[in-house]
Amino acid sequence: MSIAHHIATLGPIGRTLPAPGSWGSFVALVTGYVIASYGFVAIAAATILVTMVGFWACEVYGRDTGKKDASEVIIDEVAGMWSVLLVTPLTLEGYVAAFLAFRLFDITKPFPVNKAEAIPGGAGVMADDLVAGGIAGLVMLVLLQYGILTWPAP
Repeated sequence: MSIAHHIATLGPIGRTLPAPGSWGSFVALVTGYVIASYGFVAIAAATILVTMVGFWACEVYGRDTGKKDASEVIIDEVAGMWSVLLVTPLTLEGYVAAFLAFRLFDITKPFPVNKAEAIPGGAGVMADDLVAGGIAGLVMLVLLQYGILTWPAP
């Protein structure tokens, strides 16, 4: 198995656990918390890096296996989840809300998530999760705007 396959599936996580998308999102939530604790620049740089690597890994995995959007491929969940964390307070409430919002849009695939999913190749695999993450991020901003969530005191 190639390095691209290991990256695309997060090693054994995508290949062995039930509900790999939810597990991938949870792993992203925990690792994202650690990264975000170093500041916005850290989570932003990590999100950009995982997105770029994810496009490549998903393209290779799809080409090698002939599967368009295999359930075991979960690097896209990491990119999508981390994109939400860019606008999420570093609190338990914030992270629970971010996880639930991201999973809601990733699973139900409303417009425009469903349109992004139709993009061919690895780009489509990544794009739907990034769009779902963007919409979930907008939800987070609304929750912050109305005081339902707040940034922690410095």
